[in-house]
Amino acid sequence: MNQHNVHLLDLPNEILFIILKKLENVDVLYSLMGTNNQRFEIIAQEQIFTNILNFISISRSTDEICSISSTIVNQFCINILPRIHKNVKSLIVESFSMKRIFGASLYPNLTQLKIFNFNKGIVSRYFTNDSHFGHIYKQQITDLILVSNDKNIEISKEEYTKDVYGIIFTFFENVKHVSIVSASTDDYPPLTLCIPPLACSSSTLTKLSINVDDFDDCLALLDGRFKQLITFIIQINLIYHRILGSYNMKYNKHNEICGLDTLSNLKCFSLICYKSTQGYDNLILPLIRRMSNLEELSLYIHILGGSTFISGTHLNNKILSHMPRLHTFSFYFASENIVANSSIRISHSDIEQTFTNIKYRQIASLIDYDSCKNSICRVFSLPFKFARLTNITNNIPNIVFNSVTHLKLRDKYPFKYEFFIRLARGFPFLKSLSIDTILAPNWRVNEYHLQHIDWCSIVELPHLISLDIDSANIYYAEHFLNETKAHLPCLTELKIRYEDLEMVTENFTRNETRRNCTKVNRLIVKDFIVYPKDVYYYFPLL
Repeated sequence: MNQHNVHLLDLPNEILFIILKKLENVDVLYSLMGTNNQRFEIIAQEQIFTNILNFISISRSTDEICSISSTIVNQFCINILPRIHKNVKSLIVESFSMKRIFGASLYPNLTQLKIFNFNKGIVSRYFTNDSHFGHIYKQQITDLILVSNDKNIEISKEEYTKDVYGIIFTFFENVKHVSIVSASTDDYPPLTLCIPPLACSSSTLTKLSINVDDFDDCLALLDGRFKQLITFIIQINLIYHRILGSYNMKYNKHNEICGLDTLSNLKCFSLICYKSTQGYDNLILPLIRRMSNLEELSLYIHILGGSTFISGTHLNNKILSHMPRLHTFSFYFASENIVANSSIRISHSDIEQTFTNIKYRQIASLIDYDSCKNSICRVFSLPFKFARLTNITNNIPNIVFNSVTHLKLRDKYPFKYEFFIRLARGFPFLKSLSIDTILAPNWRVNEYHLQHIDWCSIVELPHLISLDIDSANIYYAEHFLNETKAHLPCLTELKIRYEDLEMVTENFTRNETRRNCTKVNRLIVKDFIVYPKDVYYYFPLL
C-alpha cells in the first residue's frame, strides 16, 4: 500500500479554509502571519479570519477568564494588528489587555466590543470624552457586552449607578445593544434608577440585558426612555408587593397597577427574580400584559403566598391569551404557601392535567412539603433554560438540567449517597453547590450494610468551582473532600466551618482529602482566624 505525505501547502484553498475555520481566528493569524509564505499571508488576512478577534482564554480546570498569553498579545500588537486593523469589526478582550490592544492600532470599522473582567476602573479610563478611546469609538460602537468582575467592591449601588451605568448609557451615542452581566456567583451592584432619580435615555438602543435592584427600576427602564427597545432581558434583585418609588401609580380593585402605556415594540422579554415575591398578581402580570406583541417570553419567579401552583389554565388565561404572536415560552414558577389542610396533597398528575389544552405541554413539576405545613410547588417548561435552582430537596426528578450551574440544596432529611449520584447525572455542568442540612444519613437496621458500601462509586462533579457546606453536617465535608468518595478537579472556593475542616483533614495531614483541596484559592470561614502554617501547606494556592 502506497503512503503519500501531503503538505498543508498542497491542499487547495477550499480545503484549507474548511480546516482553518475550525480554529480561533487569533490562532490562525498567529500561526500563519509572519511565516514568509505569501499564500499563507493572503489567506490569513481574509475577512473571515480578521473580522472577529477573541483575545480571551478560559481555564479548563477553573473556568477562570483571563487574557491569552502575553507572548501572543505582543506579537499581535507589534506585527499583526497594524496590518489587519481595517478589517476588525468585533473585539473580545480582557480588561488588563485593553490598553495594549487599543494602543496597537486604530480600528475604523469596529462596532462590537465585549470586555471580560469589566470593572468600574474601565469606565473612568476609557468611557470619557477626553480619552483616546472615547474620541474614536464613542460613535462607532453599536454592540457592547460587559462581563463584570466587580466582586465585593465597597461602593453603594447608587454610586455604581451614577458612575458606571449612567456613563455607559450616555457615552456611546449610537449603541444598539447593551448587555451587562456577571461572570461569577458574586453579583456586581445592580442598577437603581429611582433613588436618586437618574436621567438616561437612548433613541438607538434596541436590546438591553441588565440587573436591577427592584421592580421600580424595571418600570423606569420601560417608561419611554428607550423607545426603540425590542429585546429586554432583566434580572431583578427584589420585587416587593407594591411600587416603592415616587411613581403616581393607579391601582384597580384587584390592587393591580393599571393605566400604563402599552409596550408594543417589545418582541422578546425575559424576567428573572431569584428571591420570593408577593407581587406576581398585582405587579408582574400587569407588566407582561402590556407586551401584546411578544414573540419570546421567559419567566423565573418564586411566588410567596399566591396560588397553590401555577397551572396551565392560569398561564393560558392570564398570559398566553394576551399574546397572539408568542411562539417561545420558557418558565419556572415556584409557589410557596402554608397548607391549610394537610390531608389534601397535590399530585403531579393534578398539575399536568391543567396543561393538556395548551400548546406548551412539555412541563415538569416538583412538589415538596415540610413539617411546618409549608408547601413549595414548582412548575417549569422543558428543556429547562435557567442557570439556578434553590432550596431543592431529595425530591429531584430524573431530568437532566444541562443549563443549571448554581444549585442550593436544603432539606430536613439528610442527603444520601444515591442522591448525589443522581445529582451528578442530572446536573452535569454544575459550578456552584450549597448544602443546608444538619442531619447525616441514618441507616435502618436492614440498611446498615449500606453504610460500609456507601462509597462504592465516586461522585464526579468535573465543573464544580464553589462548594458551600458551612450549614451542613460534617458528614458532607467527608463526602466531598475525600477523594475516594468524590472527585472535584476544579474546586477553587470552599466555604466550611473551620472545626469541621480540621477534623476531616486530621489537622491538615490526611492524604485522602488533600487532592480535592489543592486548587482551592479562596477558603471562607465564618469567624476571622489566623491560619497556622499547616493550612497553607495543605492549600498551596491560598
